[in-house]
Amino acid sequence: MSARILIIEDNAPNMELMRYLLEAFGHTVVTACDGVEGLTLAHGAAPDLIICDIHLPKLDGLGVIRHLKSNLCTHVVPVVAVTAQAMVGDRDKLLGAGFDGYLCKPIDPECFVKQVDAFLPAPLRSVRLHTVLS
Repeated sequence: MSARILIIEDNAPNMELMRYLLEAFGHTVVTACDGVEGLTLAHGAAPDLIICDIHLPKLDGLGVIRHLKSNLCTHVVPVVAVTAQAMVGDRDKLLGAGFDGYLCKPIDPECFVKQVDAFLPAPLRSVRLHTVLS
């Protein structure tokens, strides 16, 4: 079984790299280019996990997390921040705002899928990782 993952990212190369890596490991990926579109897809696509940039057009990542965590349909979906913000205190600020995890950009293709899988229930983790580890 694979996970349905929503990526909310306005930088096309970053989005495509994340999509490529997650699909290569068996996940289904849905993408949004701004926070408003991301919220629409979060309600319609029923994702198992959301990966969200912080600096987004129309509605930033902090606005997205506020909406997601205050909605009965989406408040239990894990949301991971992916951001270039790497100053002291940024991680705590994002986790305090409601994000379930924090990954720094640029993403490391060697580790990205494993890091994302840590936020998924075992049955939804990457197909190829299970094959390699078995």
